Amino acid sequence: MRVHLDIAESLAASLRLPAAEAEARLRRELALALYGQQILPFGKASELAGTTRFEFAGLVASRSMPRHYTEEDLARGQ
Repeated sequence: MRVHLDIAESLAASLRLPAAEAEARLRRELALALYGQQILPFGKASELAGTTRFEFAGLVASRSMPRHYTEEDLARGQ
């Protein structure tokens, strides 16, 4: 399955972000929100955010979000 999200031009124009930065920033914010709600696991959230696991861990920490560990995460030492 592939999901494509269209954002209306009027909304995109209202973003207080440079156009070149908007997609990456929205992906990062979506990844953090889905991870925070335990909808997306850590590794997949970092993939969605376009970051390494280490970088995503820094983003999570900067938001004071709790880390959610699964048994699989612990087995891999993450």
